[in-house]
Amino acid sequence: MSINGPEDLAGMRAAGAIVRQMLEAMKAAVRPGVTTAQLDEVGAHVMREHGAQSAPQLVYKFPGVNCISVNDEAVHGIPGERTVQEGDLVKLDVTIEKDGFMADAAETVAAGEISEEKQRLIACAQSAFAKAMLVARAGFRVCEIGRVVEREVRRNGFSVIRDLGGHGIGHTIHEEPRIPNYPDPEANQTLKEGLVITVEPIIAAGSGRATIATDGRTVRTADRRPSAHYEHTIIITQGEPILLTAA
Repeated sequence: MSINGPEDLAGMRAAGAIVRQMLEAMKAAVRPGVTTAQLDEVGAHVMREHGAQSAPQLVYKFPGVNCISVNDEAVHGIPGERTVQEGDLVKLDVTIEKDGFMADAAETVAAGEISEEKQRLIACAQSAFAKAMLVARAGFRVCEIGRVVEREVRRNGFSVIRDLGGHGIGHTIHEEPRIPNYPDPEANQTLKEGLVITVEPIIAAGSGRATIATDGRTVRTADRRPSAHYEHTIIITQGEPILLTAA
């Protein structure tokens, strides 16, 4: 969607603020011994307090409130009885609907002490996002976001998972345009002021090739190497984008 007035902006800010509060609560609960279902309930409790709904449930009938993926699971992990272990990478992906507006964000959280490689993987996803914000501005083309993301990821010795990326958002989860994390020549749309999108580096320590798990939803790395995910919903402006889901 594009912001067409103060009501749209207020609605998107409200949705983004709920996502932020859910993420903060879930991040604080990540520790060895907790189950992904328990983490999901932490976020769900905050969501219900604000009168919001799970967008994945609403749009895709997802079996959890939030997507929670661990280690080689890149995205769309289903919360359940899996217990988080010391050294795990836990990806918390929160998307909600409030009063007709949707916002989406994700962070990768360490459970206890993690390896140096996993530390670098988390930092790389965040730095790739930060670099992308320099070109996520009106007048640039969508493919420039992917160019910057992949360059930063490769510079750190990791791979972009090319099957996954960002998207437009607002009135539903996935809207146009598609925001690849590599310089796809087909992603040649010019970013316009007011456009609402997600930018989300989804990266891996291995080849970056992905496969679908037996549950039919979870996307994991084909070589079972760890992955990281960092995402915010943003509004394109002439200058720095507005980060709706950031602290």
